Amino acid sequence: MAQAILGGFEQHLLLVIVRLGREAYGGDIGRELEEHTGRRVSRGALYTTLDRLEDKGFIRWTVVQGTAARDGLARRRYTVTASGLSALRTSRQVLQRLWSGLEDRLKDPS
Repeated sequence: MAQAILGGFEQHLLLVIVRLGREAYGGDIGRELEEHTGRRVSRGALYTTLDRLEDKGFIRWTVVQGTAARDGLARRRYTVTASGLSALRTSRQVLQRLWSGLEDRLKDPS
């Protein structure tokens, strides 16, 4: 069966969820993504992509009881599935093959 191809933003989200581990909540994912990419992420783009990754079977979420700071409001904690990890590994391999041999061509000419 062919491996599903990850879009760049999907790949970034999966990597951030892996990085955050048990602290991978929606808002935290958005902040971490912005910190590492330097780009602002809209809530709409974030949650639409999280839904798409869930539909693909690459992530799942569980409801976690909220803290007093959130007045007990429950939160979704996201985790990457085995399929999601496989997709990340495949994506990394493809990128490594594409980058291979281009070091000299991509050097700064100055």
